[in-house]
Amino acid sequence: MILWCDGGHSAPENMRRDTRLLEHLEHQADGATPVLRLFGFDPPGITLGHGQRPEQVLDLARCGAECVEWAVRPTGGRAIYHDEEWTYSFACRIADPEWGGSLHDAYARVTRLIHASLARLGVPAERVVSRPRREAPGDGVASPTRDASRPSCFASTAPHEIELEGRKLVGSAQRRGSGALLQQGSVMLGDSHLKLTEFLNMSPDGRARARRSLASHSASAGAWIGADRTLSRWGDAIAGVAGGRVRRLSGDPGAFLLTRAETPPYTPASV
Repeated sequence: MILWCDGGHSAPENMRRDTRLLEHLEHQADGATPVLRLFGFDPPGITLGHGQRPEQVLDLARCGAECVEWAVRPTGGRAIYHDEEWTYSFACRIADPEWGGSLHDAYARVTRLIHASLARLGVPAERVVSRPRREAPGDGVASPTRDASRPSCFASTAPHEIELEGRKLVGSAQRRGSGALLQQGSVMLGDSHLKLTEFLNMSPDGRARARRSLASHSASAGAWIGADRTLSRWGDAIAGVAGGRVRRLSGDPGAFLLTRAETPPYTPASV
């Protein structure tokens, strides 16, 4: 596995990179090395699930007025405000014997790795292993339950996600192409994800209800992680769990993973 501690980027740039990462693995042979990219959002921003319509979910005027950038993820799920968190994307060939396989198996394998890395850092999280997911719909996107009253990805927990004290700590979603898959996920380290509700296309009462729902269903690992929230620390934990079977890259040296061929820049859908 290649473990790429990529650093912080804007929401559109992070989604562009993940889209390119999937394209890169999609056009590789079945023996290609899986890639786990660790990153953050600088500045903080919002991402939406592949099936969400920005003009329906977000107050786009307010996003613009407050310079909050947003992008649509290549994977499913629902909206997330990204700030105090560790974020990952994992790409591999579906035929990979260790990391690929069915939707159910691939989710379980990646989740076990993320869960083990958090346990190594002292976070008493638990994996959700019941309620098996159904296979993804025809567009290759897998997402949690679709509940319009819960527009945030962290307002409910799906199988193969991670909980802390009974609330959702790590949200994840996967997209599968003809030969490769991409899984994206966020580990909450603080409460700033609640800020999403300020930018939802809802009445004030609706935003207040959404915030209460999000707060009651989501958790943060910040109290266990402590002050050192660098990606390199998380990378150390992942490498330790993987038993040294990783090739580590930091920052720009990992950019070659995105350069299979020139394609148009990733651009989120807009009004």
